[in-house]
Amino acid sequence: MLGVCYYPEHWPPERWAEDAERMRALGLSYVRIGEFAWSRLEPDPGRLDWGWLDQAIETLGRAGLKVVLGTPTATPPKWLVDQHPEVLAVDKEGRVRGFGSRRHYSFSSRVYQREARRIVTLLAQRYGQNPYVAGWQTDNEYGCHDTTRSYGPEDLRAFRTWLSARYGTIEALNQAWGNVFWSMEYRSFEEIDLPNQSVTEANPSHWLDFYRFSSDQVVAFNRMQVEILRAHSPGRFIVHNFMGYTPDFDHFKLAEDLDIAGWDSYPLGFTDMDVLPVSSSDKIRYAHSGHPDMAAFHHDLYRGVKPRWWVMEQQPGPVNWAHHNPSPAPGMVRLWTWEALAHGAEVVSYFRWRQFPQAQEQFHAGLNRPDFQPDVAFFEAEQVAQELAALALPPTQPAPVALVFDYEADWVYQIQPQGEEFRYRDLVWLFYQALRRLGLDVDFVRPGGSLEGYRLVVVPSSPILRRPMLEALDTTPAAVVLGPRTGSKTEALGIPPELPPGALQALLPLKVVRVESLRPGVELEVAWNGQRYPCALWREWVETGLAPKGYFPDGKGALFQQRHLHYLAFWPSLDFLQAYLGYLAATLGLPVQRLPEGLRLRRRGPWTFAFNYGSTPQPAPAPSGARYLLGGPVVAPYTLSIWVQE
Repeated sequence: MLGVCYYPEHWPPERWAEDAERMRALGLSYVRIGEFAWSRLEPDPGRLDWGWLDQAIETLGRAGLKVVLGTPTATPPKWLVDQHPEVLAVDKEGRVRGFGSRRHYSFSSRVYQREARRIVTLLAQRYGQNPYVAGWQTDNEYGCHDTTRSYGPEDLRAFRTWLSARYGTIEALNQAWGNVFWSMEYRSFEEIDLPNQSVTEANPSHWLDFYRFSSDQVVAFNRMQVEILRAHSPGRFIVHNFMGYTPDFDHFKLAEDLDIAGWDSYPLGFTDMDVLPVSSSDKIRYAHSGHPDMAAFHHDLYRGVKPRWWVMEQQPGPVNWAHHNPSPAPGMVRLWTWEALAHGAEVVSYFRWRQFPQAQEQFHAGLNRPDFQPDVAFFEAEQVAQELAALALPPTQPAPVALVFDYEADWVYQIQPQGEEFRYRDLVWLFYQALRRLGLDVDFVRPGGSLEGYRLVVVPSSPILRRPMLEALDTTPAAVVLGPRTGSKTEALGIPPELPPGALQALLPLKVVRVESLRPGVELEVAWNGQRYPCALWREWVETGLAPKGYFPDGKGALFQQRHLHYLAFWPSLDFLQAYLGYLAATLGLPVQRLPEGLRLRRRGPWTFAFNYGSTPQPAPAPSGARYLLGGPVVAPYTLSIWVQE
């Protein structure tokens, strides 16, 4: 199904019925409203104005639209901030983050928790049984604008409480953190400060626990809202709209409380802003289409976070917030919509119904222009709605390849990269691109999640290996490729007593005895299968009785295998990963297809989708005799083909 984001408070009430009828005529089913409306719902403390929202929900519902109602906690009103300035977050430099935009609150503020609980309860009591409200969205884009971590007095108080619950005694904390170093030992939890304003780098264990605490605060804040909504609005689904790569909190953990994981898809903005790293040449090549793996990466990530997932906000035109904001090439909004559906989205919801001519997002396009006339994406959404009406999407199925995605790994490498360019995000992106360029479908799996049914598993890097993940790696029959620094840290962020890869040595008998990081321009080579591949940034020195499968120029081992486990002791290049993962996949009987630049595949049941992100036509890599459901044997620029094999 298709949906749209709508802000009735932005428009005269006499427009609402016309907008609703046009939405339904376009083929839309869902409409999301209300997530920024607190100041209109409660213009003064304790004075609630429900009339306009009653009317808006009634108008939309009577037109046949299903309403997704957002809780307005992302935008506390000015009167609340003035009454209780302690609700505001504090940045890493100790500066208060003030009113005037959005997300101006600390998750740890007890006052804000109370006020959020109050407004969500009032909303749920009034609309929880409303027949037109199909579901709820909690807050909006947790973590946006670097708002997961706050460094104020309320955060310090909550952090000390969290540490006390985690460690029990200050002696246990001192031991775990290694506080004997630099005379950092504490006598009580009340002596512990936040790690942001020390003279030089703070204890990395201190930082990691602060990251864990901050993630848990987001999870707890969301859970509070979910519990209220479930109590007053049974039978309705609950969703949150996650963002492009935002690793500051554990999305797997938060989504345990949700029915649906949503995410906000802006392929052009994400490509321009390096949400995932894109080369300068690719930014130019894909300026009007987005990098061909950018949206797909997030589709697969959030499907892994929750099997039921939506695109809550789909880019319909130029946005306002990137460094540069080009217009999508003709056909791209249709392509992005179909690509989300191919990856398993239940709903694709466009942001937004109409461009607003004021305030911060006035350059952000919608399905309609500010003069109430349809914009370009209106007609592409209409085309998708007509195509969907004529086609019955088959059920999705698991992919043959799993990628283990580890939020904690991202935190570890932010805190102790050991090389300026060592970023977990970049390493994951290399593995994902290689698999996609081989034409393979990918599922994202949390650390310790089930690997049953997969034939190839990639672990770009997981420095902290807990028992469930070790057991999963041991028992899976799949080929498993482990990237550098896997198993390199204890849970308290120390070096394992047996050296890396720690407890993994019971399955993979090798020991990493030294590591080195290399500045850009200092490159090595890895020899494998008669070829040489460049590698950079990171190298490990390994002691083992295993015969290496690949070598550094000095003859030392770079690649090792024991049973089904493969270990890379270096930062791999994209070319190496395509070659090595392609070799493994082919030996496993997976459908490897080395795709041309800009063309990508995705399967949904018996259907195969080909998406052309490039500016030139591409032949569809379909078998002889395939029957085309959309498109044909040549995939035109910025469009797609769908086929089934007869």
